[in-house]
Amino acid sequence: MDIEGYAKRALRKDPSNETGLEAQLASRILEIKKINPERAHEIAAAVVCEAKATLHTEGDVLSSTLSGVSMGEFGVGSRGTGDFYVHSKLGEVIGKTGAVVDSAQLDDSGVVRIGDEYLVVTIDGIHSRLSDFPFLSGFHVARAALRDVYAMGSRPLAMLSDIHVADDGDVAKIFDHIAGITTVSELTGIPLVTGSTLRIGGDMVIGDRMTGGVGAVGITSSLTSRNQTKVGDLILMTEGAGGGTISTTALYYGMHDVVEETINIRFIEACEALLQSGLYKKVHAMTDVTNGGIRGDAREISKTAKVKMVFEEEKMRALVNPKVLSMLETLKIDYRGVSLDALLVIVPPEYAGEILETVRAVGVEIDIIGRVEEGNGAEVIVNGETRDFSPKFRESAYTPVKKVHGEENPRDFEEMRAAIDRAAEEAIEKKQKVLEKIRDKSNKPI
Repeated sequence: MDIEGYAKRALRKDPSNETGLEAQLASRILEIKKINPERAHEIAAAVVCEAKATLHTEGDVLSSTLSGVSMGEFGVGSRGTGDFYVHSKLGEVIGKTGAVVDSAQLDDSGVVRIGDEYLVVTIDGIHSRLSDFPFLSGFHVARAALRDVYAMGSRPLAMLSDIHVADDGDVAKIFDHIAGITTVSELTGIPLVTGSTLRIGGDMVIGDRMTGGVGAVGITSSLTSRNQTKVGDLILMTEGAGGGTISTTALYYGMHDVVEETINIRFIEACEALLQSGLYKKVHAMTDVTNGGIRGDAREISKTAKVKMVFEEEKMRALVNPKVLSMLETLKIDYRGVSLDALLVIVPPEYAGEILETVRAVGVEIDIIGRVEEGNGAEVIVNGETRDFSPKFRESAYTPVKKVHGEENPRDFEEMRAAIDRAAEEAIEKKQKVLEKIRDKSNKPI
């Protein structure tokens, strides 16, 4: 619980109720912390004091940009149309970077040129629902970061981590999480070299929640970014058993044995085979099936490369881990809208056979699941019938709580989108004002 945020919201509604707010906060603090009531009231009073001091701030740097739309309302982080839209606005706020690949292209990693080579950089956040399973969260986020670098045609060189645990969290969470990360590190030979460990919100967030991320860097001379997808290419996909998302589904539906299916490095083994054989230089694009499942990735590739993606449902289904697929179908979760952690390889037809043979030789299943055509958007062929393959507002609802929220667009989506557009414009304006002030000061003589 963010007690400072809670206090600010309460004071905005009723500035005169400081005494009542202090008592309410003390009660909430005692629900979690094993301290006496007097100590809880001391903490609550200090929180109210700090909240009041920062409630009304002015100036370009101190005034917050607000849209009036919450993260949950717009589906940010839920890997659907709302999430993709916000990421496109982030690219606008960032602006032109001069990078070879940046956030505007919605790719797996960012890329800058260093001489004749490319430096590939990525960061992945841990799955929020794996906060109580630190080893699992560490394993899957490390693997995800490495996947993103591999998907750009680069062998990762190193990883870095960032861990935040709330004030009441057990210190051992950090060790368990790092053990998960370094399991992947030792399996792949890619070292975890640095990182940061902090509390979430310092003293202002009570509870034991954990969050954080893992970054990775690599170097390559030949990129496989999504924007290189060409009309006429074939779409190949490796087997997929999922990672953090599938583990979360299994955990929160009580199907715990399915988690074991996700503990592997087959994606990395497939990429290593392509790198070592040199075949990655024949590939136009690679990506991991994560952002809202295959239908989410299809939308992003189509938008970036200005092509139409056509998929064969039967071929895709056959590559989903049987135990994982059985769980998803039992729970009525569309496998096409969740992260499968499979590898998509988009390649000219003349090289498809050699790639299939090379990946299968290392024990990883792979097949041709579609093609790239002129046009835009994505389609899927189901029992001979061509259907639209657009992402929904959220990824497939894969936990009981997510099923309550659903997958469809909220009725006021356009209104929220307009508010977000305005907020992005305000953030850009603020950035420009601060840049101008700093540049003006720099040009003045000392």
